[in-house]
Amino acid sequence: MQVKTDNLKNTTIDLIRHGEPEGGTRFRGWKNDPLSAKGWQQMRQATAGHTPWDLIITSPLVRCSAFAEELSERTGIPVVKEDRLKEIGFGQWEGRTSDELYAESPEVLNHFWRSPAENPPPGGEPMILFQSRVESAWQDIQIHHEGRHILVVAHGGVNRFIIGKVLGIPIRNLFRMEYPFAGISRIRVEEGYARLVFHCGLLG
Repeated sequence: MQVKTDNLKNTTIDLIRHGEPEGGTRFRGWKNDPLSAKGWQQMRQATAGHTPWDLIITSPLVRCSAFAEELSERTGIPVVKEDRLKEIGFGQWEGRTSDELYAESPEVLNHFWRSPAENPPPGGEPMILFQSRVESAWQDIQIHHEGRHILVVAHGGVNRFIIGKVLGIPIRNLFRMEYPFAGISRIRVEEGYARLVFHCGLLG
């Protein structure tokens, strides 16, 4: 549901995915790995020279929150942690690579990519719970920070879901959306309607 109220001010929300964590690309939902040296470099380069934000809202997981806190200390922009922006939990797949899972059972992983809601990882967070908490956080960000410019530091799954919500993309198609480490997307809420301004573009 979009926020729709008379006389709303325009709100700009930048979504940035965390940089590369230690251990590289893996199924890493609630596994709390820190950023690698490369990941820190990716995040600093992506935001270099840009400090337009009124507030930074970050996932509590360290691969997001450590950079958000550093950026806050460097710029003086306040930062808050939002538990509902935590990545989806991958259960028994946590910390494993796609190659490892394909070698064991390619059909299971293929079914997940094609329809993640109906084929969750064993022991993983149900998609309906992930959807509910992220949607709740997204609605609160729009309601409580109307007229502001916000930076959200979160995860590939979280940011894909938010963009999918804005564009009306079915959950089963979200993983067709590329979202690289330190990728940035911008959403603007005008007159109560959220619109995607750019996806994985450059700040300007």
